[in-house]
Amino acid sequence: MWVLGLVILIDQVDQNIVRGVIPQLKHDFGIGDAEIGLLLSIFVLVNGLITVPAGYLADRWHRTRTIGHTVIAWSGVTMITAAAQNFGQLLAGRALLGFGQAVTEPSANSLISDFYPTNVRARAFSFQQIMGLIGAAVGLTLGGVVGAAFGWQWAFIAVGPPGILIALIAYRLREPRRGHADRLHLGAVDDDYEPEPVKLFEHGIGRFFSNMWRGLVQDMRVILAIPTLRFALVGVGALLFTAQAVGAWLAPFHDRYSGLTQAESTLALGLLLIIGGIPGLLMGGRVADRYATRIRGARVVIPAACIAIGVSFFAVSYLPMPFALSWSLELVGMFTIWLAVPGLRAGVADAVPAHLRGAGFGAFNIVSVILGAAAAPFVVGQLAELTNLRTALWLVTPPVYVGAYVLFKARDHLDADAAKIFEAVLAAIQAEQAEADGTTESEE
Repeated sequence: MWVLGLVILIDQVDQNIVRGVIPQLKHDFGIGDAEIGLLLSIFVLVNGLITVPAGYLADRWHRTRTIGHTVIAWSGVTMITAAAQNFGQLLAGRALLGFGQAVTEPSANSLISDFYPTNVRARAFSFQQIMGLIGAAVGLTLGGVVGAAFGWQWAFIAVGPPGILIALIAYRLREPRRGHADRLHLGAVDDDYEPEPVKLFEHGIGRFFSNMWRGLVQDMRVILAIPTLRFALVGVGALLFTAQAVGAWLAPFHDRYSGLTQAESTLALGLLLIIGGIPGLLMGGRVADRYATRIRGARVVIPAACIAIGVSFFAVSYLPMPFALSWSLELVGMFTIWLAVPGLRAGVADAVPAHLRGAGFGAFNIVSVILGAAAAPFVVGQLAELTNLRTALWLVTPPVYVGAYVLFKARDHLDADAAKIFEAVLAAIQAEQAEADGTTESEE
C-alpha cells in the first residue's frame, strides 16, 4: 500500500509542478491563460487516451514491473522537458509525460484491490490516495518555491531522481494472484502462487497490438455491461469536471483576487490539500468500509453527496470576501470532497471482476481525465479570457450537481453487481477444491 502510494506521490508531484510555475512559464514563453489551460490539459488528455490500453496491460502482464519501468521512463522525460526552448517543445514534453504516467494507475489500483479484501479496501485506497494528495501539495509548492527562486527548469529537474528511487522500490513488490483478496475474503489461501511469465511480444509487435485491440473491445463490452459502472462513469465525469477546474485554477484565483503573491497562493492551496484532504481521506476510508453493508449502495451514495456539498462551499468562497474567510470555506469544501475518494475507488473494485479491474479502472480514468482533468483547465482558461477567472469558476460549477444525481442512481445496482463477483469467486474456489479432491482420490 505504501509503495504504491509513493508511486502516486511522485506521479502527482510531476503533474502539479506546472501549476506552481505558471508565472515563469508565461514570462519565458510569452503565453496567456488559454495556453496555460492547454498545457494543463494536454498532459491529462494523453493520460486519459492511454489509460484504457494500460488497463489491458495491467490485466495481462506483471503489474509491478509495468510500474517500475514506467516510473523510470517518466522521471527521465520530466528532466528532459526542462530543456524546452519554446512552447511547442514544452507542450510535447508534457504530452509525452502523460503517456507514461497513464500506465501506472490501472496497475496500482488493480494491485491494491488484490492485496486488500473488500472489508478494508476503502481504507487501503485512502492511505494510498493520501500519498497522492501529499504529492499534489509538494508538486504545487515545489514549483512555486523553486520556480520563483531558480526558474521553472530547476523545478522540473528536481523531480527526476526521487522518481527513479521509487521505481527501484516498486520492482521489489510481489505480484499477487488476480482476485487474491476476494479469495481471502471467502477463506481461500494462495500462499504458493507464482505468476506465470508472460512475454508481451512473443509473437511479434503486430500480433500484440492486434490482440490488444480485440481484447480491449471485448473488455469494454463486459465493463459497460455492468450497470454500476455505466452510472458511475457518467457521474464521475461530471463531478470531476468541476473538481479539476477548481484544483487547476484556485492558486491563480487567490493570486488575482486575494492580494497574495505567487508563493503565498500556492502555499495556501498546498495547505488546503494537506489540512483538508488528508483528514478527509482518512475518515472517508473508514466511513466507506463501515457503512458499506449498512447503507444501500453506500460506496456511490456517500461520494455523490460529499462532492456536491464540498463544491458548494467552493462556489460560495469565490464571492468577494477576506482571504481568511474564503480559505476557511475552501478548507471545509476540500475536506468534504476528499471524503468521497476512497469509497468511490473501492466501489469500482467491488463492482468489477478481478481479471478486468485494470480495464475497469482504465475506463474510470479515461472518463475522469478527459471529461474532468483534461477539459476543465482548458475550458476555464478560455472562459477566463472571455470574462474573468471568478466568473469562469462559477460557470463550471453546475455540472457537479448533475454528476451527483447520476452517481447516486448507481446505488440501485452496486450491491447486486458486487454479489455476482463473489458468487463467481466462490464457484471457482469450489471447482478448484473439487478438482483437488478428485486428484487426491485418484492418487490413493
